[in-house]
Amino acid sequence: MSILHPKKPNTSNNGYDVWQDARIKDLWRVFRIMGEFVDGFETLSEVGPAVSIFGSARTPEDHPNYQLGRDVAAELVERGFGVISGGGPGIMEAANRGARDAEGVSIGLNIDLPHEQSANPYIDPEHLIDFDFFFVRKVMFVKYAQGFVVLPGGFGTMDELFEALTLIQTKKSTAFPVVLMGTKFWGGLMNWLRETMLVAGNISEENLDLFMLTDDPKEAADYIASFYSEQVMKPNF
Repeated sequence: MSILHPKKPNTSNNGYDVWQDARIKDLWRVFRIMGEFVDGFETLSEVGPAVSIFGSARTPEDHPNYQLGRDVAAELVERGFGVISGGGPGIMEAANRGARDAEGVSIGLNIDLPHEQSANPYIDPEHLIDFDFFFVRKVMFVKYAQGFVVLPGGFGTMDELFEALTLIQTKKSTAFPVVLMGTKFWGGLMNWLRETMLVAGNISEENLDLFMLTDDPKEAADYIASFYSEQVMKPNF
């Protein structure tokens, strides 16, 4: 019997009943998903040009990467950008804190995770959005960001980075600048992309130009600002 096309049930087929219950829940889940999209579009469409900053939620306040996140956020604010983070602790908190320090727009796209993440205190209250669905949140990170700044992080950071690069590579999104901060952290990945992925023919040479690598917050902010000296700032799709 196909899982996707179960046979007509009899009264003892409890598995089918469970499947039908899940189907009904999925139909109602559509409305929850729509609600999150509406909240996100409504809030972020009003904030103006912004840059999404990513990095590990596990980065403590006394770590150099935390200060790097604060510094690059402040530099971006000085160039007229708001700052979007994932709303939680670590680098996300540093990004919002740097934006707050520079008196800029501080946006947090928080995700509800059991026993794990709560919103940091440096987000503008009117610019805090809580999400249940990762994929809706990821749309918001990309759609309204004029650039990505990616600091050292884990699986979630990698997910967000490669999601952006894939959208730009496939032209499903308007091209926007992507900056990797932390040459020591990202060096191994850069070598692997050039020496393994490129050599295998799985990417092209021009794909390596979709991002830049630096340790300097000013250079990162200048790179993003200069990109828009010849480009119109608008939502990416």
